[in-house]
Amino acid sequence: MLPAHPASEYNCRVKNEPTRIRLLSDLSTHQIEDIHRLYRLAGWWKGDSEPIEQIRGIVAGSHFFAAVFEGEEIVGMARVISDRASDAYIQDVTVHPDFRGRSLGTQLVEFLVAELHKVGVHWIALIAERGTTPLYEKLGFKPMPRSTPLLLEDPS
Repeated sequence: MLPAHPASEYNCRVKNEPTRIRLLSDLSTHQIEDIHRLYRLAGWWKGDSEPIEQIRGIVAGSHFFAAVFEGEEIVGMARVISDRASDAYIQDVTVHPDFRGRSLGTQLVEFLVAELHKVGVHWIALIAERGTTPLYEKLGFKPMPRSTPLLLEDPS
């Protein structure tokens, strides 16, 4: 069993509307539906099935899973994969298309970096999707010139 996530919340204002970024661990059915919708909108989840247990596993297996809330709706998310001692990778950063252009992705990444620093993790990497590199460079991320991201092809 993984240790409980710290009870962290970040309150910000987007266009004078209160918005919260929170770390999640236990999910309601509504939150699972919101997360599934974000994965589908980002093009990372194919098909119509809603794999509830897989989404629960993604959240539980992440070092941190952060969500942006507009009221009770999750409109953005990002997560961290980490050994919990030295290295971490930020991934699955996405914001609902209706909420883009409001710096929510930036705030999610800043929030996760701060949470990682709190627990002593300072080597933080990510793989940026095509066209998103400037966002991450503004936050201090730089290309790793001697590295190439690789993906094992799924044989199915």
